[in-house]
Amino acid sequence: MIILDGKVARDAHTDKLKKDIKNIGFSPTLAIIQVGDNPDSTLYIEQKKKFALKIGVTVQHVLLPESATFGELEDEIGKLNINNSISGIIVQLPLPKHLDREDVIGLIDPKKDVDGLTDENQKLLTESKPRFIPATARGILSLLDFYKIDIEGKNIAVLGRSRLVGSPTALALLHRGGNVSVCHSKTTNTREITKGADIVVVAIGKPEFIDASYIKDGAVVVDVGINTVLGPLDDEIPQRKVVGDVLFFEVAKVAGALSPVPGGVGPMTVLSLFENLLDASKTA
Repeated sequence: MIILDGKVARDAHTDKLKKDIKNIGFSPTLAIIQVGDNPDSTLYIEQKKKFALKIGVTVQHVLLPESATFGELEDEIGKLNINNSISGIIVQLPLPKHLDREDVIGLIDPKKDVDGLTDENQKLLTESKPRFIPATARGILSLLDFYKIDIEGKNIAVLGRSRLVGSPTALALLHRGGNVSVCHSKTTNTREITKGADIVVVAIGKPEFIDASYIKDGAVVVDVGINTVLGPLDDEIPQRKVVGDVLFFEVAKVAGALSPVPGGVGPMTVLSLFENLLDASKTA
């Protein structure tokens, strides 16, 4: 079985991205807006900052209090939209419950929306004219390409239809010639669909939910899930671990290729975000 190692794939792309950024003649700036001090969000932002430093990109981290209003976000994002030194803008998710995610994302200038989540950019993706492929979807494509896994003509099951991951991933794979089926909470024959799939992409947010019974022998499985769960010694020693949506060691017995969590899609998502930033810098 092949381990779809996102760190190896990311590192193979990093030098080229670094050279491409150097060749544009200036250091692009990514603005990251964070509302509140969610520790997981802070960790993800630090990872992005670390990678940005490696490739010659500037990150402007805008930290707003948990109590920030929609109006305050509107003012902050409005300033970034008109600031010519800012090439890309993202809002670190999740947001506090009093803020609507779509409304906040909708404040970003689509030309600077390097996460590809505004209505305009989602529409362009639907029409096969993407300005930016959302970072996770782009990362999945790049991961499959790196390991020379063909998409065209393959039966593909995407589990999950979220605006952030499932839907754009399904569209991106469809545009690459895949025969794509999307499964969600109302799908009654999910196991039947996945058992017939050559490639299965899982983004359902349910820790270790997909076991070997969902996967046919030799299938490629891409696990997008990131779930923090209690470790086996939690009663004695507080211990948490990160797992995917796939029961890794069981699925590994039947899959032909499988991405781990952590270390699979995650590193490629960060890489793809900055590839989108480079694209935005070229058209600014």
